[in-house]
Amino acid sequence: MSQCARVNGSCKRCEGDLPFEFTMAFQPIVDLSLAKIVTYEALVRGSNGESAGSVIAQVTDDLLYRFDQACRVKAIEMASALDMQTDLSINFLPNAVYEPEACIQATLEVSKRVGWPTHRLIFEITETERVLDRQHLCNIIDAYRSMGFKTALDDFGNGYANLDLLTELTPDKLKIDRELIMNCDSDIRRQALLNAIILLAQELDMTLIAEGVETRAEALWLARSGIVRQQGFYFAKPAINSLGDDITALLAGLKSEVYLDQEQ
Repeated sequence: MSQCARVNGSCKRCEGDLPFEFTMAFQPIVDLSLAKIVTYEALVRGSNGESAGSVIAQVTDDLLYRFDQACRVKAIEMASALDMQTDLSINFLPNAVYEPEACIQATLEVSKRVGWPTHRLIFEITETERVLDRQHLCNIIDAYRSMGFKTALDDFGNGYANLDLLTELTPDKLKIDRELIMNCDSDIRRQALLNAIILLAQELDMTLIAEGVETRAEALWLARSGIVRQQGFYFAKPAINSLGDDITALLAGLKSEVYLDQEQ
């Protein structure tokens, strides 16, 4: 694909209807130091609750741009309708963005239409295949930052989202993959790796988010080590067409336990 299909500032590859229906589920990202939800991640689902994989399997190469844009629009519309008061995190495929300024127009338009502040949008870089043009990805991040968006590198430490990306990319947030989080309260090798990532994030001025937190012990170890932003089934599973249940009491209890230990 040699050039962007840009017409009057918009990308025509991003427009048009899809031949299938889908919806969004929302999963909270919490901050244990604040004992509150700070972000919801929008996750694609089938209209009847089918998995993300079953939806993505219907996305052919010629629908990739259109699907990426449709997910953004759907996520923002639903977040607004659900009266979401936090940041909204949306996954995007780098290979589905050819020219950032053109491909972002639908996002800007729906944000304006529903009154969603652009500074409350986070775009998660999700690499299902290796991005060969690193400079292109850098350009996307720089362009989004100039527009007031934040970016996150998803699944850090697994698959294609590895350490070498940080030699060139400057995301605002790193989401640490579940593979590194699993049993971190008792696994000394994972603890050593996580402590190294904490120092790295401090040096590079990036916020860390632990993905896939499934136990209270994991949540507490992470928070005591300085990774207070967390996401996972321990807090809440993705809720289809909903922001899920109230977890205020759970977060307050965790915060009290973390800081009580630190005071002793």
